[in-house]
Amino acid sequence: MNLRVFNSLSGTKEEFVPLEGNRVRMYVCGVTVYDYCHVGHARAAVVFDTIFRYLKHKGFDPCFVRNFTDIDDKIIMRAQESGIPWQEVTRKFIDAFYEDMGQLNIAAPTVEPKATDHIPEMIAMIRTLVEKGIAYESGGDVFYSIQKFPDYGRLSGKKTDDLRAGARVDVNESKRDPLDFALWKKSKPGEPFWESPWGPGRPGWHIECSAMSSRYLGETFDIHGGGKDLIFPHHENEIAQSCGCSGKQPVRYWIHNGFVNIDQEKMSKSLGNFFTIRDIYKQFHPESLRLFLLSNHYRSPIDFSRQNLEEAEKVLTRFYEALGGAAETQDPTAPLSGLDPEVRAHPLWGKFAEAMDDDFNTAVVLAHLNEELRALNKSLADACSGVTARRQAAVSAGTLRRVGGVIGLFQQDPAEFKKQIFAIRSQTLDVDVEKIESLITSRNSARKARQWADADRFRDELIRMGVALEDTPNGTEWKLK
Repeated sequence: MNLRVFNSLSGTKEEFVPLEGNRVRMYVCGVTVYDYCHVGHARAAVVFDTIFRYLKHKGFDPCFVRNFTDIDDKIIMRAQESGIPWQEVTRKFIDAFYEDMGQLNIAAPTVEPKATDHIPEMIAMIRTLVEKGIAYESGGDVFYSIQKFPDYGRLSGKKTDDLRAGARVDVNESKRDPLDFALWKKSKPGEPFWESPWGPGRPGWHIECSAMSSRYLGETFDIHGGGKDLIFPHHENEIAQSCGCSGKQPVRYWIHNGFVNIDQEKMSKSLGNFFTIRDIYKQFHPESLRLFLLSNHYRSPIDFSRQNLEEAEKVLTRFYEALGGAAETQDPTAPLSGLDPEVRAHPLWGKFAEAMDDDFNTAVVLAHLNEELRALNKSLADACSGVTARRQAAVSAGTLRRVGGVIGLFQQDPAEFKKQIFAIRSQTLDVDVEKIESLITSRNSARKARQWADADRFRDELIRMGVALEDTPNGTEWKLK
């Protein structure tokens, strides 16, 4: 099966055929760096990181461009409120972005341009639009005239007459049409600015992405991605700008991820249901968030709740426990060899490819991974019966790790993962680790002395503390329920 993707422009699934051989040129709108990233940013990052990884796995050669918007009204406002230069604001939150996304196992894109490094390209595009009569200067501002672009609204399905009818009274008398949008903004006193043919100012938001995408990917490229909230007006305006300059459609496949809802309501600061990624990391393992975000098809809305994230963490923990168990069952004196051909030929790969080739359906992929997890656990249960079951467990575990690696899961050492989960839960629940270990030592001593009543008393106290015990050949292990 060839890769098929849902194209927001056509509203249908289409076979994906790059413009140039196996080279794929992909642009995804990045964050505006004035605050910490929230769970909506995490979803977009995971979706397009997974697409990037899968394209490479399929043998494509993707050039992935994801930008930073580092000049914007919100950035200027944050700088003024904080009493610091705007450059310090953007530097702080770019660093925070890398920290948050690194924990989410987001791979580095091919290019990460910043808007302020590409002002000359933006000015050049704006000048071209003005010279063609598609844009006009008014009092130091420059606006795009949507009347000059008959296809405006094609991506979003919006009609310009309907938009005008529903528009509020426009207070900007510099515009010829209330729907015209800014390409260049005249600077106000105290604001950062760059010199231009229309006077000192700064670029509008939409022109940034048109300039940076064409700079690195050409006038027409394969994939443009982002959240559904960007379809209108941002991506609609990008099309108008880029088409106006080049006379060509800039993008062949538009891919948009769905919204994140919080307890079945759209996430919003005004509703008080806004969560930053680092808020989530205080209570859950970052990989649990990644698995949760992959559990729905990327185009569907996803309901973020504590309960859903807890369930994702339980599922992830079961995978790591099984992977750790598979490693423990192997006899180091008689190591299994030659597993790679069996891993590469495992049936899971075919199921994985079928799901991912159908518009990157990670929800179905996770269902298949869970099926293989059950098979692995069965092999582990039978491992004591001989080499065959141990080999099956090793092949199954190896396949889970490699398939999971394509979508950014299951790459940690199981023992290290267990420590990280414990550290997070201990901090959240304020667990007294010294008391737990002391009670376990006392219980083991009582058992060794055959003082069963005392051993049971220590065990019951641990249970009341929410501790689950497991007696293994390597000693007593414990975890929080």
